[in-house]
Amino acid sequence: MSRTSRLFELIAILRARRMAVTALELASELGVSQRSIYRDIETMRSLGAPIEGEAGVGYCLRQGFFLPEFAFSPDELDALTLGLAWVQQRADPALARSSESALAKILSARSNAAETGGGAPALAPAASASRRVDPPEAALLRDAIRRQRKVDIRYEDAHGALSDRTIWPIAIVYFDEVRILAAWCEQRSAFRHFRIDRLNLKAVLQERYPGRRQSVMVRWQQQDRDWRSLLTVSDTQTDYEVQHASERSATSKEI
Repeated sequence: MSRTSRLFELIAILRARRMAVTALELASELGVSQRSIYRDIETMRSLGAPIEGEAGVGYCLRQGFFLPEFAFSPDELDALTLGLAWVQQRADPALARSSESALAKILSARSNAAETGGGAPALAPAASASRRVDPPEAALLRDAIRRQRKVDIRYEDAHGALSDRTIWPIAIVYFDEVRILAAWCEQRSAFRHFRIDRLNLKAVLQERYPGRRQSVMVRWQQQDRDWRSLLTVSDTQTDYEVQHASERSATSKEI
């Protein structure tokens, strides 16, 4: 990470935290020495960043830095809080941490804190005992989707059969209980849907898949017109029922 990138990341970390953060914590999160953190703090202060605190105590950023004030209605703030809290409970660790920092930024920059209860949420999600937290592969697949990278996987279908594939991941669909990856499969020359909990990610390749991801998604929706019925299958159904539902679509037989 370049020093410029690290300075931006340092500000982002401080902005997302409500309590002071020690130089040791910052150094651990950014992968540098405490001495580097002290230098970075002084650099940002010289550039006008309102960073408060000192060595041995910790550092924090005064509210409102960089972000304009947001005037959320109570219902809008409830919707954001509930959605981000859902992600914190169910997503992979990287996405959960991002949802936590995003919520902290929103709450710190809003202009109507008094009207909305000073940050106390009115709603909260409650994950069921059977919920499934995303496996580690989810974060790697999200990155591959953003960068349009092909990936090599080994997949186990509902009947226990294993197969090796090279796929173009285009979207992850979140059910309460399962995550479904939509992708183009080079071996089948067709769009396929894969349950992430049955997927072993062997490698993220350096090779990009051709075209724009948005164009590939349009092809997916046009060529696999029954995908909506597949992706709305109840999470409580058995593997057999999900497999049977997927077989109604000629291009969705991998679940």
